[in-house]
Amino acid sequence: MGMSDLYGPADEAESTATIHAALDAGVTLFDTGDFYGMGHNELLLRDALRARPGARDDAVISVKFGALRDPDGGWSGYDARPAAVKNFAAYSLRRLGTDHIDIYRPARLDPAVPIEDTVGAIAELVEAGHVRHIGLSEVGAETLRRAAAVHPISDLQIEYSLLSRGIEQEVLPAARELGIGITAYGVLSRGLLSGHWQPTRALANDFRAISPRFQPGNVEHNLALVESLRAIATAKDATVAQVAIAWVAAQGEDIVPLVGARTRSRLTESLAATTLTLTDSDLATISEAIPADAAAGTRYATPLMADLDSER
Repeated sequence: MGMSDLYGPADEAESTATIHAALDAGVTLFDTGDFYGMGHNELLLRDALRARPGARDDAVISVKFGALRDPDGGWSGYDARPAAVKNFAAYSLRRLGTDHIDIYRPARLDPAVPIEDTVGAIAELVEAGHVRHIGLSEVGAETLRRAAAVHPISDLQIEYSLLSRGIEQEVLPAARELGIGITAYGVLSRGLLSGHWQPTRALANDFRAISPRFQPGNVEHNLALVESLRAIATAKDATVAQVAIAWVAAQGEDIVPLVGARTRSRLTESLAATTLTLTDSDLATISEAIPADAAAGTRYATPLMADLDSER
């Protein structure tokens, strides 16, 4: 997302080089959304994959749909009606330059449309060969169960990090009960857990400017938590970001951290987390340093961008 939208200016050449570096490193999962830059992100991914012969065959492309944008970049709701599902998919297939989407998922629950209807429409796309697998994003345990009763669900994409652990009580157990994997986004809490964040950083055209966790008072509290993590990272000869990513990965083999690196240097740092082993003692120390619910501020500033599933 950050290569196209919402995180301030991005360099398209560097974005493409970062995607290529990810391919070279063996990364296969690429997550996008049709509303990331109003189609720009899908076109960027298409061009990056086309530049590498055979790359599309190795890539697993995950696409979120349903979020509605306006010409000024604002948000105007979600649409997960069956007809809209197929319309969004048709546009994504064309922008991505592919004959199938590997994982297709509504970005949020549409409160006006039963999840059974949305999943049923994607299931028809699966049957037609346009989609390989069905995923979900930011829904609660009961919605997971209702969706899985219609068609197998491959994974749930949901925020999960040391600063966002809400899924541990109900959602993660339900996903495991149903055999649904977790793709965890926000593993660095939008930069707070990167170890590089400065509270004086300018946030022009960056949605973090209105994010509660980045507001005065909250951001200082949250960065103090990060400093406690830095001591642990130093002891492991690692960076703060690497420890934060490794912590998410250590929560289960069914959890895949999504890393939103926009540059090759950040990608290299993040991928090194795969070689970092956290012992039980390390995990206990980390939990003591950053307890559940320790973060100051909610995940999103507006209900429209937040989890719309009332079960959670």
